[in-house]
Amino acid sequence: MFIEDSTVSPQERIGFLLRELYARHGYTRYRMSKFEEYDLYSRNKDYLFSEGVITFTDTNGRLMALKPDVTLSIVKNGRDTPGEVRKLYYHENVYRVSVAEDGFREQTQVGVECMGAVNQPCIAEMLELAAESLKLCSPRYVLEVSHLDLLSAVTEAITDDERVRKALLHCVGEKNSHGIRGICRENGIAGAEEDRLIRLLSLYGTPAEVLPGVTELAREAGAERYAEELRQAVAALDGGEDRILIDFSATGNTKYYNGIAFKGFIDGIPGSVLSGGQYDHLMRRMGRKDRAVGFAVFLDALERLKEEGEHA
Repeated sequence: MFIEDSTVSPQERIGFLLRELYARHGYTRYRMSKFEEYDLYSRNKDYLFSEGVITFTDTNGRLMALKPDVTLSIVKNGRDTPGEVRKLYYHENVYRVSVAEDGFREQTQVGVECMGAVNQPCIAEMLELAAESLKLCSPRYVLEVSHLDLLSAVTEAITDDERVRKALLHCVGEKNSHGIRGICRENGIAGAEEDRLIRLLSLYGTPAEVLPGVTELAREAGAERYAEELRQAVAALDGGEDRILIDFSATGNTKYYNGIAFKGFIDGIPGSVLSGGQYDHLMRRMGRKDRAVGFAVFLDALERLKEEGEHA
């Protein structure tokens, strides 16, 4: 696709290129309203990136909200398609609290969602698209991949206290081994299970470097199938330029997410510019039977990219 650079910003140009990429892979454009009923977000506050939501009362008296998230709307307004796979992409604005600017901000994101009879090839394709999306933004990218079900299996072996498990997962997200040991000491937990979680967190590197250790640890935890799912998901990505890394600190809220989870980073930009994974648990919470996987690219995070040499 040719786009005249003088007519669009770098972020707009990348947005068009991403849309072309997804359409080329068989994803169709999904369009939606700028607002939803507030109840959708109030029931799923811990799924959102930020707690703040802009609300207003509609002419019929319903409390509405400018949408702070796209996936929730797609799940709510969709229907199950047994035996089929529905592939969607979107280019939408959301309205969230911006920590950097200390207030609400209209933010643009482009993303893809795959719903229905999602299988391992679908998940592998999603990771390939995530890597290609990052490459369109900058050649200096990293895609970090983890498996939440394996992480949950190791954490649940430590304790059945949900509060403690949540604290442990928070430490995992911060790569805080010392914090994990501190939580275990405070709650009278010790032994092989604690060490296994710390070992899992320490497994960081390319699939070729890390997968043997993941497989061994998963065998100890009785969770071999999760290690195999991770291996299959990254198989098509292995052998690259060390851009794909296994990192179990790439976590998500296990109330909503399961299975493969991933985040994308670009050199010079703090924080992730891409985030995604499987969210079967969210589908179940919202009364859906389909499986689902997807990701979003946060175009506003790309503002720090230089106009020359940093984007495709």
